[in-house]
Amino acid sequence: MTLQKKRAPTMKDVARVAGVSQTTVSFVLNNKPGVFFADETKARIQEAVEKLGYRPNVAAQVLRTSRTHLIGLISDEIATSPHAGQIIEGAQDAAWANSKLLLLMNTGGRDDVEKAAIEMLLDRQVEGIIYATMYHRPVSLPDTLRGVPTVLLDCFVQDRSLPSVVPDEVQGGRVATEHLLSKGHRRIGLLNQIPPIPASVGRLEGYRRGLAAYGVTFDESLVLAEVSEANGGYQGAVKLMRRPDRPTAIFCFNDRMAMGAYDALRKLGLSIPEEVSVVGFDNEEIIADHLYPPLSTVQLPHYEMGEWAVNCLVEHIHSDAVRAPIQHVIECPFVKRASA
Repeated sequence: MTLQKKRAPTMKDVARVAGVSQTTVSFVLNNKPGVFFADETKARIQEAVEKLGYRPNVAAQVLRTSRTHLIGLISDEIATSPHAGQIIEGAQDAAWANSKLLLLMNTGGRDDVEKAAIEMLLDRQVEGIIYATMYHRPVSLPDTLRGVPTVLLDCFVQDRSLPSVVPDEVQGGRVATEHLLSKGHRRIGLLNQIPPIPASVGRLEGYRRGLAAYGVTFDESLVLAEVSEANGGYQGAVKLMRRPDRPTAIFCFNDRMAMGAYDALRKLGLSIPEEVSVVGFDNEEIIADHLYPPLSTVQLPHYEMGEWAVNCLVEHIHSDAVRAPIQHVIECPFVKRASA
């Protein structure tokens, strides 16, 4: 037996069921400006749409309006990172609120994949693109992006010619340091990362500002640079704790370094936070929530950055005015747990 495919309902069918003209249905469903209909007429049309299961022809709408309502998000690694997944969540929520569909492309940091991904998005006539990176850094953009509205997320171009959103690294470093100072600590070690990147430079500056706000002299010998992984945190904490004038608290560049510092302190027989307080950065919850004691840290504003990037892009897409690019920073809140 041959099964016949059911015919999809058309706008003409909606008009017949609603008892109006096909033109009226078209004007109502497309919110044609300057044309008004009674609420009862619009209600009948909506009821017919739901009864028939009618779906507008998106391809026809694109041809008519030149709007696809698609925006692309190209990332190097964030789509595969558990602690940065909130970037995607914030972007999706904002896209939905703006009646846009978000197309996500993860490149794995490969230039050839990035080039192909951009071409695929442009072939699908996306209205704009968000270019996101795993960590705060300068980027060089491919020329193909210059012809489409683009917003940078967790990155920036050196000439600041495109709008971007990044975390406020200086404020984050300061809030972490001032929390420890407020607890009475005056010798605070900083385990920073090598090589220097905007995050490490900014967090160091915040550390210095926090000390200055409390009248504490900056001691360069209390700042160590290590690889920003658990092993680097371990090595750095051991070096700090073997000093005769060891610090009473450690501020770590990220939660992974803090995890290593925990291990070092335990092997040295030092308790957290009774003898040494520890603060991290990132709020990588799979680490921070499961250390013992749970790690006090600074939250990277991933959700807020994703949300802001989409809202900025949509404004750019729908605005005819030429505006100076915005370089936006978002505060990093302190997350109090039990380590400090």
